[in-house]
Amino acid sequence: MPFTLRTGAGPLASLAFILVTATATPLSAQSVPGVSQGPKLGEMEVKAYQKIPRSKVAVQLTSDTHLSRELRRQVMVRLSQRGNEVGFSGGNVMRMDVTYFDLSGGTGRDRGTIGGQPDYAPPGSNPRIELPSNTINRRDGVSPVPAGPTLRITLTLYTTEGGKVLWTATGSCTTQAEKAERAGNAIINRIFDNADRSMTGDAGCPF
Repeated sequence: MPFTLRTGAGPLASLAFILVTATATPLSAQSVPGVSQGPKLGEMEVKAYQKIPRSKVAVQLTSDTHLSRELRRQVMVRLSQRGNEVGFSGGNVMRMDVTYFDLSGGTGRDRGTIGGQPDYAPPGSNPRIELPSNTINRRDGVSPVPAGPTLRITLTLYTTEGGKVLWTATGSCTTQAEKAERAGNAIINRIFDNADRSMTGDAGCPF
């Protein structure tokens, strides 16, 4: 319903008009221009601003974990199959972010520590210390909806000169810790099966 503001109605009427129009549109319906919400859980998305150049690609991890190193190996395999020289430095840079988290309220949420040995670490891995942290929980008394352990992979290819983003891809799967590497390989393979065009589709998560 349109609103009419009379001139000379005074500052209080102007303030009331601003408050009404500001709340007329629900917050959930408002969107931020230029910000992508990303694919849904179990899906992958490729944004090819241009095809991946046939030049050297340095795959760099944002977090150095056993899981991320194993998944980086698969990324490098798929890049080499495309004809790219791959390495850890030089050429265009592909930043790789691998996150695995469990928000379903499983064991270990109330230990008050961060770090430590992850579930997917193989026997013989170097031990990792645990550090004190605050307990992660909701403070409104509402129980969270279990979403299951989630693996998410994000790849961003950009030039070292100027930092221009050439290509991005992301995908996620709900997976148990012992199957995280298998799920990650499935996401990576699905991404590189159609890496030259922008698309959104199933991430190929294993059951």
